[in-house]
Amino acid sequence: MLVAAAVCPCPPLLVPDVAAGAAPELDAARTACTDALGVLATARPDLLIVIGPAGLAGRGLHLEGATGTFEEFGVGLEVRLGRDLGAVADRPLPPSLAVGAWLLARTGWAGAPVEALGVGEPLETGRCTDAGRALAARADRVALLVMGDGSACRTLKAPGYLDERAADFDVAASRALGAADTAGLIALDEALAYELKAAGRAPWQVLAGAAEGAGLDGRLLYDDAPYGVGYMVAAWS
Repeated sequence: MLVAAAVCPCPPLLVPDVAAGAAPELDAARTACTDALGVLATARPDLLIVIGPAGLAGRGLHLEGATGTFEEFGVGLEVRLGRDLGAVADRPLPPSLAVGAWLLARTGWAGAPVEALGVGEPLETGRCTDAGRALAARADRVALLVMGDGSACRTLKAPGYLDERAADFDVAASRALGAADTAGLIALDEALAYELKAAGRAPWQVLAGAAEGAGLDGRLLYDDAPYGVGYMVAAWS
């Protein structure tokens, strides 16, 4: 059963080593992420699962001890998912899950075992919610760290250029995340999300499936678009 969730954005720029001189611009987002992860620790889960968007190579389950790097962003920083179990993972963590692993290490996670799930950005809504229900059934007390960004089309300089539909999409997503509104997340249009490059849509809908019937309350801790990309942080408990 799902007992808590933290929702965080997943840009590699969240990692100060990657952001370099621009690091202070996301200080407020990092602080909000730390606060959200505190909810996970307080919940004392039996299992923590990190969920994030992934390309083909990174989709599916990643076990505890898996590693990831930020070499493709020019930084030789390696991160590990949870504890070092001495086994060599067969594939690296995709960037979104590497950012999640970095957040856990940064906040000193020492609680439940950790696994991760890479989700394809185009995954249909029904399959997302089915996956979430399956995750919630993995243990008596399950917590999720959900990595994902909103639209990437909020300004002319955004990665996806300016799209007038982006602001309304992000408002709907942030309201649903802040209210722990599973129906609101499920209602997010998958085709529109893909057009707006909203990589968080599928992970958020996995969360919606996991949270059905859990009776969790939500708090929106951060909502901004500093690079023309919607970044939201929320805590459910």
